[in-house]
Amino acid sequence: QVQLVESGGGLVQTGGSLRLSCVAFGRSFASHDIAWYRQAPGKQRELVASVESGGSINYADFVQGRFTISRNNAANTVYLQMNSLKAEDTAVYYCKVTTAWGLIFWGQGTQVTVSS
Repeated sequence: QVQLVESGGGLVQTGGSLRLSCVAFGRSFASHDIAWYRQAPGKQRELVASVESGGSINYADFVQGRFTISRNNAANTVYLQMNSLKAEDTAVYYCKVTTAWGLIFWGQGTQVTVSS
């Protein structure tokens, strides 16, 4: 079992920055693949960025170099640094863990609102 707690969301103006954090409570964090997803009102949940246990990183096309995902295995934490935020980045952001055994866990989400 893995419990995830996201934080760092909030209200920011267009062009601003936020840093999201996701702390994982459970064992074997270093062996997990971690991803950030987001879901805007009326839209499907979509992948934002992911980092595998081996360190491979993937970003959605819409990130366009504005976001950076990183992980600190010693702290059981994954981060999403978001810069140059746009109104269309407004969404609830979720942390997702896929364990080495294929089990999937989601956090409760953190709201990001970008005002134009």
